[in-house]
Amino acid sequence: MENQTTQEPKKNSNVIYFLVVVIVALLGTDVYLYMKKNNSDQRIAVQSDEKTKLQVELDSLEAQIEQVSAGKTKMSAELQAKNDSLRAKIKVLRSDLAKGKLTAEELSKAQEDVKQLRYFVTKYTADIEELRKENVSLVTERDTLKTNLTTVSAKATDLEKQNQDLNTKVQVASAIKVGAASVVGYKVKKNGKESDETKAKNVNKLKINFTVASNAVAAKGSHDVFIRIIDPIGNLITTDDSGTFNADNQDLQYTYKTSIDYKDDGVNYTVDWMYAQPFQKGTYTVLLYADGYTMGKTGVTFK
Repeated sequence: MENQTTQEPKKNSNVIYFLVVVIVALLGTDVYLYMKKNNSDQRIAVQSDEKTKLQVELDSLEAQIEQVSAGKTKMSAELQAKNDSLRAKIKVLRSDLAKGKLTAEELSKAQEDVKQLRYFVTKYTADIEELRKENVSLVTERDTLKTNLTTVSAKATDLEKQNQDLNTKVQVASAIKVGAASVVGYKVKKNGKESDETKAKNVNKLKINFTVASNAVAAKGSHDVFIRIIDPIGNLITTDDSGTFNADNQDLQYTYKTSIDYKDDGVNYTVDWMYAQPFQKGTYTVLLYADGYTMGKTGVTFK
């Protein structure tokens, strides 16, 4: 009996030990599961935070590309292709991040992809900026060339005007001018004899005498001389043979046309002009022109 009593407490003690071990094991399991869950939650939280950062980074990169694209810089085909490629990569990364939970490996790869994308966007932005500077330089160079061209054109116009003025001065200087001139009325008889006359009713011919002033720059040789004869009441006398010419920048009608051989030798020239109509009393004015300018004038008065 005594032996049975001794075994009973020992058996109860073993049960207690076993229960303690079970309780400790259960507690350990709970702690392990709690820690595991806590670590899992932390990982999920970290992954979620990293995804948010990556999405913000993609927003920033896309905004940077949009800002560059919105500029007025005209991109080359190569830069446009790079622009399209960067946009496509951002779209792919956004799709990957939108899948939901990412493994540590996928998250690491996404981070590396964004890092590389940042490098390419930075380089792309630098290329666009360099292109913009080149365009500004080209525009400046173009404007400078335009200014220079305008200046050269203005100088050319000015030189052309100076040349025209010089040519005009040369033409004026080279035009022959009357040295001395006179007009005498003559009566020509039927037998051909003639005598000077001052009475209008007897005059039927004018002798226009003139010399040409010495001119070293005037061309030697034949010069056309146009004569305009104005009657006492101011009318130009014309005949069927009268034509027109240009002198002193205007078109004029002449009474008579002849030519002289100019040699700059002071010789006297005489032009005979017959008039079929009777002369009137008063003063007749005789104007001479050559080389596009007025040579001189003279006149005669009949009683």
